[in-house]
Amino acid sequence: MKYAGMPMGMWILFRKSFRDRLVSVFGMNETEAARTTAAAYPKYREIIGKLPEFEKADRFRMNIVSCAMLSAFVLAMKEKPSVEKLTDYYAMSMMIGPMRLFCRMMGKKKFSEQDIRAMKATAALNAADRNPYSWNMEFLPYADGSGYEARFTRCGICALMKELGLSDLVPAMCRLDYAMAEAGGVCDFVREYTLASGGPYCDCGYKKKAAK
Repeated sequence: MKYAGMPMGMWILFRKSFRDRLVSVFGMNETEAARTTAAAYPKYREIIGKLPEFEKADRFRMNIVSCAMLSAFVLAMKEKPSVEKLTDYYAMSMMIGPMRLFCRMMGKKKFSEQDIRAMKATAALNAADRNPYSWNMEFLPYADGSGYEARFTRCGICALMKELGLSDLVPAMCRLDYAMAEAGGVCDFVREYTLASGGPYCDCGYKKKAAK
């Protein structure tokens, strides 16, 4: 994958929040945080450079790029963090103003005909059959019309973090789904299983919020 484009944009957008949370979550001083960020940057570019290009129709490119960024920061730390600390760190680093705005914009389209078509197209793509760092999913509408489930049987984050020796930290990324759904404002996120915790699949359920 080329660094120019989305990977470069993601680094520019989130670098400061990832650096600042090294102080507020992990208790680093400013010098340590700056040093860790500087060490993370070449690791990030190295990870990105080893990834294949994603198909144009693959909607999960941003997911793997954010995984590469988090992984680079972890690999730049002197000590491997706990999954609990990393969960807080990742959520706080990602859920900045522009991301919350993005979630609200996506929330306005949730459950629309356009959204349903896109989910069905993603399910039909089965991109992980050709790219191990992408995802395969099923689209499962709820029978009562209250929303739908995206059920993932292949996960690019699991594949990449396993390769990097960080499999035990994958759950820190999984939790962001809840924060993004909450920021979208139109649905509740529900989940029973994740591949990262040894489940048969990752179920990402989106239930429409009850009208007030």
